[in-house]
Amino acid sequence: MEEFFNNLISTWWGITIICVVSAAIWLLLSILLYRVFFKRFYDILLSGTAILVFSWLLIILIVLGAVKMKGNPFFTQQRPGKKEKIFKLIKFRTMTCEKDADGNLLPDADRLTKYGKFLRASSLDELPELFNIFIGQMSIIGPRPLLVQYLPLYNEEQRHRHDVRPGLTGYAQVHGRNAISWQEKFALDVEYARSISFFGDMKIFFQTIAAVFKRSGISQEGHATMEFFTGNGDENEE
Repeated sequence: MEEFFNNLISTWWGITIICVVSAAIWLLLSILLYRVFFKRFYDILLSGTAILVFSWLLIILIVLGAVKMKGNPFFTQQRPGKKEKIFKLIKFRTMTCEKDADGNLLPDADRLTKYGKFLRASSLDELPELFNIFIGQMSIIGPRPLLVQYLPLYNEEQRHRHDVRPGLTGYAQVHGRNAISWQEKFALDVEYARSISFFGDMKIFFQTIAAVFKRSGISQEGHATMEFFTGNGDENEE
């Protein structure tokens, strides 16, 4: 037995067996304990790695954004996270702050610049959200964090989208993104929140990469981004 273990740690086939078995155990644990531990573990690991790897790109976009937007390159806004806890989301700014004569912001279509369209089409505007993920306010995969003003408008079923951390990308994003209706989007979000799995998140991750290259679902028909959610009609009336 001692000779077997000595060969196991000193021969190529022995080391290969150890690596394969270790990887299999790690994969099994990732699957079984994904929701309770490994999802957050991978969020920290991957977001931290991405911040280091893409630090050069972040610096370039900060400088370029400051020039193109004539000031602050960042867009920050209060958004509801897990259990509807409010946090400050950070993105690269894609629209100017131009206002009309009454001091009201111009429509999105008028404020969205060519540079902003490029950021949205390539999803580079989402890059600063890696910091939201790293500190635990968001996840890599999850329902997109929407506006705080939408919270009173959800019905009981739709509120379950906040049972999990919001994501950089999500189930709804790879099934139409902004091109689907709010009701379809929320139904997909709730479905995801109830069925989080290791392989499900892996599938969404790779589908997201494909969607970015296809540049599909970036905006809703007739809108620069997507129309505001105004509620569920009669469902919200008391």
